[in-house]
Amino acid sequence: QVQLAESGGGLVQAGGSLRLSCAASGLTFSSYTMGWFRQAPGKDREFVSAISRSGNTTYYADSVKGRSTISRDNAKNTVYLQMNSLKPEDTAVYYCATDNLELLSDFGVHAVSYWGQGTQVTVAS
Repeated sequence: QVQLAESGGGLVQAGGSLRLSCAASGLTFSSYTMGWFRQAPGKDREFVSAISRSGNTTYYADSVKGRSTISRDNAKNTVYLQMNSLKPEDTAVYYCATDNLELLSDFGVHAVSYWGQGTQVTVAS
């Protein structure tokens, strides 16, 4: 079965950086769109970023655009999220997700089939 394992979360000061990783197994990785979502306490899970199967196309939420970079290594079955200039409002559990979707704009909470367990990111002010 499809398994997604996130790592790289932690506590960081505002303005700092983190790189999240997500190792995937149980799927033909290069055939799946990959992405990240996050959920802050008391809030709904929200889209953060997605990347196409080849890695040539990326898509970001306005809240992280310009501060984050998503990438993937199809040889390692891994997707990454580099986050810079972190803000306290970035504090959340970050989830890796995947599905066999053609359009990155379709990569929404209710459209994605497979989820990781999440990794906590805490940004201190």
